[in-house]
Amino acid sequence: MLEKYQYYIVGAILAVMFLVSVFVSRGDAAIMDEVAHIPAGYSYVHFQDYRLNPEHPPLLKDLAGIPLQFLGQYFPTDEDFWTTDANGQWNAGWRFMYWPTNNTEAIVFWSRLPIILIALVLGFAIFQWAKELFGVKAGLLALALYAFDPNILGHGHYVTTDLGIAAFCLFAFYFFIRYLKIPGWKNIVLAGIFLGLAALAKFSSVLLFPAFGLALFFYALARKEKLPFSFLGSGKFKKFWAQKLWFYIATFVVILAIHGILIGLVYEFNTFRMPTEKIHQLIDTQLGGNTKQLVSPYLHSMANNAILKPYVQYLIGFFMVFGRVAGGNTTYFFGQVTNQSFRSYFPMVFLIKETLPFLILLFLSTAVGITMILKNNLPKFPKKIWPNIKNYLDKHIAEFSMISFVAVYAYVSITGNLNIGFRHLFPILPFLYILVAKEVTIFGRRIEGKKTGVKVYWSAIMLLLVWLAAETAFTYPNYLAYFNETVGGPKNGYKYVTDSNCDWGQDLKRLTAWVNDNNINQIRIDYFGGGDVIHYLGDKATIWHADMGQEPGWYAISATFLENSLYYKITEGTPDYEWLRERTPTAQIGGSILIYHVE
Repeated sequence: MLEKYQYYIVGAILAVMFLVSVFVSRGDAAIMDEVAHIPAGYSYVHFQDYRLNPEHPPLLKDLAGIPLQFLGQYFPTDEDFWTTDANGQWNAGWRFMYWPTNNTEAIVFWSRLPIILIALVLGFAIFQWAKELFGVKAGLLALALYAFDPNILGHGHYVTTDLGIAAFCLFAFYFFIRYLKIPGWKNIVLAGIFLGLAALAKFSSVLLFPAFGLALFFYALARKEKLPFSFLGSGKFKKFWAQKLWFYIATFVVILAIHGILIGLVYEFNTFRMPTEKIHQLIDTQLGGNTKQLVSPYLHSMANNAILKPYVQYLIGFFMVFGRVAGGNTTYFFGQVTNQSFRSYFPMVFLIKETLPFLILLFLSTAVGITMILKNNLPKFPKKIWPNIKNYLDKHIAEFSMISFVAVYAYVSITGNLNIGFRHLFPILPFLYILVAKEVTIFGRRIEGKKTGVKVYWSAIMLLLVWLAAETAFTYPNYLAYFNETVGGPKNGYKYVTDSNCDWGQDLKRLTAWVNDNNINQIRIDYFGGGDVIHYLGDKATIWHADMGQEPGWYAISATFLENSLYYKITEGTPDYEWLRERTPTAQIGGSILIYHVE
């Protein structure tokens, strides 16, 4: 039955995901990062100029910028953010998105639509790959875990790099594994193209290379099937393992070349009309410390070469991003605020942000997987361990590659110095959905002979999926601020972590509706996000900050500013919002804006 109606089920799930994403998108104000990304995307496509938001690759911003070309919006290129300011991306966003004659809501919605479409394509890809590897049940389960994850629905419509890099990492993996298994020229070219697209989505795609390297090396040793053709003398090696290893190394160099050429072509499009002096200005102003001393002379020289100029822009962004990662970010975490990282940040955020149904399936499937590995290998240890490993790698290179990537990415995230949101773990989530779906379905097959056991097992799985879907439905539309029951849900999440985990400015339009519905004539607002308070609330709003003290009246304080004010009290001695943190909010808008009334 599932096989017969599989694509109807997939279509229905993706249709629900699309409608939810559209409605949530229309209700959300612009978030903080969109102020930089949206005008950058418009300017890349319209002007072929990369001066705005150079620290991220262009692909996702290009896609977001394409629909904006048909809206006829005004972009003021005579202002400082474009003419003289070397870091004018934020002012560009405020001016472009809230220019009096521009349609703010149209700009925000239409720039988000391509991201929603990418989210749908990713959902279908998750289904298709899981189905190819483990069957229809696994494909549908993996898709359900993805499509009904509140965190995916929370971020899957924003003009940021987070959902996009998750998608292009999966696409790159899919075609890389196809290349390993069927190393023909078609798959070599596709692997190179999608590796390039991943690099053009976000710089963290470099973490694909350790996983790809491990997979290539071990699969070259473990592959039993003969190679389809000889390449650069690979057939001359007498040892079969040497033939395979040289063949895969040589063809992977071709993949890297295709990936590099694609990066250059896309950056060439985005910098075609960009004055060379602007690139020199970015090199001088956006790079810092030892990096600037080491690389800026070479970058200046490369910028004057027409062929190398696009790669200079790529390298500027690369060094900017990893400089920021090294520098850290102000982070609120379980009552502490610092600009240093917490080693427990990502594990704890994962545990409180993911749904309990998914966590239960993840932990059980991990336990089952480890148990089966030990059961199959311990009795044969150590005599047959290497033949077993080779046999596993030959047949299960996809799962091995996924696990390798999850391990590498998790390690780098945990040991890194940038703790600003669960969203930074998005690249590993599609692989976790597929791996969990694999273990769930395979275990179901193992107990097929036990009729009662099978019924109980699949009933339990369905119960968890119903729980997941119900929790997602009840969370609508506050998906960005989703937290599971262990911390009391979205209403309490800000007490543990802030920033893009719960408060990115998405609820400003909902705050406006609340103020109007409650006939409030004046409210003090300390807002963190990409919305313009005056644009939405006009003279009803008074812009407020923690160091302005307290007065009688209404206050709307973003959770990020409420908690982060403690940092500035510690480091700068300025007043914080301690007097508000001790109060119970009168109301809460979504999970991000707290309302207080002071007598």
